[in-house]
Amino acid sequence: MPSPFPGMDPYLEEPGLWPDVHHALISQIQAELNQRLRPKYHVRVEERVYISDENDPGREVIIPDLRVADAGQDEPRDWAEETAAGYVAVAEPVVLTTLIDDEIHEAFLEVIDRQERMVVTVIEILSPTNKVSGSRGRASYLEKRQEVMTSPSHLVEIDLLRAGVAIHTRELLPPADYYVHVSRKAKRPKGIVWPILLTQRLPVISIPLRPEDEDVPLDLQEVLNTAYDRAAYDLAINYRREPVPPLNEAQQDWAHALLQSHGLRG
Repeated sequence: MPSPFPGMDPYLEEPGLWPDVHHALISQIQAELNQRLRPKYHVRVEERVYISDENDPGREVIIPDLRVADAGQDEPRDWAEETAAGYVAVAEPVVLTTLIDDEIHEAFLEVIDRQERMVVTVIEILSPTNKVSGSRGRASYLEKRQEVMTSPSHLVEIDLLRAGVAIHTRELLPPADYYVHVSRKAKRPKGIVWPILLTQRLPVISIPLRPEDEDVPLDLQEVLNTAYDRAAYDLAINYRREPVPPLNEAQQDWAHALLQSHGLRG
């Protein structure tokens, strides 16, 4: 079953679901590009690794909120009532989750010239941690971004997340919900940006290659649709509730009418 949304599905942005979505998109883009680019090029998955500790501002989108679990009691105890009845109040243990350093792995794609064994294009799909100001994930991402921008490789950034800090550009970005940025080595610092609204279909973008080769088109909407269907996200998503992060008022009205028309809301 396809997503009811014409473009990006905002329910896929939920931090708990996003790691799986990110993996599905990476895998689908790799499969499509390898099919079109072989035998001169091949596309491989690489990883960026960083450590997230308890002082990391991005931790809230990596692990759920710390919760307290009751240690073996079905009902909370009324300490005031028990003390008044003559019981001695004693400390009771509770179960907590200890915060420890986490090693975070973030995948991205590299288009490789098979003969020259060089990275021609780097394709990044942003994660929530890449967009949290001051976070370890953002620092790691910006370090990799700077490395690519000063290399002979092209850079493609795909941001399908509404929350957080948008991609870096010198000019003010047009207001939008999502962005795609293509930076060609020969035209830096100029690049092409697709500002995308929630109500719009995701664009067909151009993946740049070696100067002697034409760009290869990548239909992001088809990528998303195929990934959604293969991962059976329709079975994982409850469209009767609001997405996380929430939509603004106008988007809520639009989404409610859309979901009603697909029979997903009463």
